Amino acid sequence: MKAAKIIAWLGLIAMTAVLINGFVNGSFSIDGAALLANPWGIVSLVDLYVGFALFSIWIVFREKNVFSAAIWVILMMVFGFFAGSLYTLIALYRSGDDWAVFFMGARYNLNR
Repeated sequence: MKAAKIIAWLGLIAMTAVLINGFVNGSFSIDGAALLANPWGIVSLVDLYVGFALFSIWIVFREKNVFSAAIWVILMMVFGFFAGSLYTLIALYRSGDDWAVFFMGARYNLNR
């Protein structure tokens, strides 16, 4: 579990750094237009959002509260794996070092 926490922390730190860099040094409209003009840019975006959708399935599965799940899914779609890293970190720390609790969340006690 320690390795998972380290990886999630590194992901959160990396995503924070690149998001700040993008907002400070980039132009969403100009850079986004260039990305959409490139076929591999479109492939990358589709790949990214498929990953967001699949990760969001796990969030919805493990959350008890529909409102909370919806907020996390929206955060995933807007902030990407910054939100995914944060969600993973919170889940890891709340799991009490139990992998089953980490993966199943609120459903853990329902399936026992």
